[in-house]
Formats: sequence, C-alpha cells, structure tokens
Amino acid sequence: MGKRTVGIVGTGIYIPDQVITAKEISEATNGMWTEDAIINKLGFTKKPIPGVGDGTQEMGVKAALDCLKNTNVDPKDIDVVLCMGEEWKEFPLTTSAIYIQEQIGAKNAWGIDVQNRCCTTVTAMKMAKDMLVADESINMILICGGYRNGDLIDYTDKNMSMMFNLGAGAGAILLKANYNKNRLLESHIMSDGSMARDAGVEIGGIHEPISHENLEQAYKSLRLLQPEHMKNRLNEVSMSNWMKCIDLAFEKSGVEKSKIDYLAVLHFKYSMHKLMLEQLGLVEEQSIYLREFGHIGQVDQILSLHLAQRQGKLKEGSVVAMIAAGIGYAWAANVIIWGEGGERDA
Repeated sequence: MGKRTVGIVGTGIYIPDQVITAKEISEATNGMWTEDAIINKLGFTKKPIPGVGDGTQEMGVKAALDCLKNTNVDPKDIDVVLCMGEEWKEFPLTTSAIYIQEQIGAKNAWGIDVQNRCCTTVTAMKMAKDMLVADESINMILICGGYRNGDLIDYTDKNMSMMFNLGAGAGAILLKANYNKNRLLESHIMSDGSMARDAGVEIGGIHEPISHENLEQAYKSLRLLQPEHMKNRLNEVSMSNWMKCIDLAFEKSGVEKSKIDYLAVLHFKYSMHKLMLEQLGLVEEQSIYLREFGHIGQVDQILSLHLAQRQGKLKEGSVVAMIAAGIGYAWAANVIIWGEGGERDA
C-alpha cells in the first residue's frame, strides 16, 4: 500500500460584525498616523474587533461549526483537534482545543494547542499532514482557533504601527487522509531565535506580573521589546527567508514555483504585498489583499483560501501556496493542488 495522501475537505470562518475604521484608529494615535496613511501605507480601511462573547475560544468554536456545516462532516468522525488559536483567551491555562472539541461534539477526538504566533496555521497543517501520513488510526484532523491580539495594542506607541492592523476573528480547516481533492503537498518552516524576545506582551507574565503600579499599562503592553534590533533584522532577512521557504516547499513538492496560481498570504503593509507578488511573478488577481479585514493573525491564510474559493479564484488543478510569518521570528510556506489535480505528489 502506498504512502497516504492528505486533502483539504473544507474551511470555515467567523468574523465579528463590529469594526474599527482607519479614521478611528487615526484618532486613537492622537494624530501620529493620518487616516490616509493607515489606508494607503498600512493597507487597511477597517478591521473587525470583538463584540460581546467574542472570546478567542468561542470564536474558534464558531469557525469550527461553520467548517462542519460547509463540509457536511459529522464531528464524531474527527480524530484530532489542533487549535491554532492565540494564548490571549478567556481563561489562561485552559486548553482551547479540548474546549472546542467538547463544544462542537467531537466526542471521539483528542485535542492539543499549537503555537507559532501568526505562523501557526501553516505549522499546524504540516503537523497534521505528518500525523495523518504516519498514523493510520488518525483519518481526520480539524485545525481551528480564534484571534484577538489587537486588544493589546497601544495606538499611541509609535513602535507598534506594524501591528495596528491586528483584528479579530477565527478560522477552521479540515484535513483528511486519502481525500483525493485539494491535496496538501509539502511545507517548509524556518525560525530565527535571535528575535525570540524582540516582541511580546511585556506585563502579565512571570518576568513582570501585573501589579497595582502597572495595571493601567498591562492590558496594552504588546510591544516591540527591542524595536531597533527587530526592525533591522527583519529588513535584513525577512523577504529572503520567505522566498527560501517558498522555494523549498515547492522543491519538496516536485512542483515548479512558476506554476503558482494563487497566493494565500497574511495581511501586511501594501508595499510589501506588492513586492512579494512581483518577486513571485504574480499579479494582484492571484491573491486577495485583506484590506477590509486587516491582519487576523494565523487566521489570515484560512480566510484568504476561504474567500478565494467563494470568489472563483481556485480552479481545477490550481497551484496554491500559503505563506505565513510570526513574531519570534518564524516563516513558513506550503503547496496545495486544488481540485482533483493532486497527482503531482505521487
């Protein structure tokens, strides 16, 4: 019997109804950023923000249920739930995957939380594929989770403009062994530990617990802890590391990089988005710039794929690449052949 293959059964999303506009963010910066600069440089007109009940775990439940509805899958057929949702959640030290498992009725599954910041979905997809290939007792894995790290942003912090786009929402993607459609081929992930503590929430952990003195700062303390080092290092290595991940994911998959039909990429400033498309020889229509969503962390790639499917951008045999990066710093890419055309990894 040959090596198992893995396909994407479907996706689900949850996006809160409530939004904050570029104009409102401009006002929150006390004029440091204009509305026009936020729209044209940072690249978003508005972004979703959580409403009542939109906790990280609860949004993950909603996206998972949407995925089950879209795929008509019985939750009892799910073997594993990998939660890629963020650590900023309703109750610290609760396991989001196990909570979601219970809420959606995945009674036969086991769950685990995975964390690689905004790289987590692509990372979890590699982990899920490897599990499905290696363990024949596992046949279906649900990757899902919510994100609302934008809560922690101080818009008056001039160093944090790169994260002004952080929004809220959730995504889910269902993988199945020997599902001969939407085949997930290979991935490549890399990380640079020199930036491991260049960004993070400064107050509220063991190093600096919340106290009476820092309480007012604590809940807006997602910061660049070493801003000059992080910015200089990213300028030096980020695009080349992305391209290396893409090159190696395609090389491992036995597919020419020039065959990319659609790029599912996270939201970042528009000039960087354009540069990436140019370097890959792609045009704007071969991706979706998440201008009305901002950056919903590791949900972005699922959202992009979800929207692309609904907008008819994915055809039979389309070659799709998911691209991700997360503070820490990590970069990742994978390769997917949409539709029935998955024989390229045989």
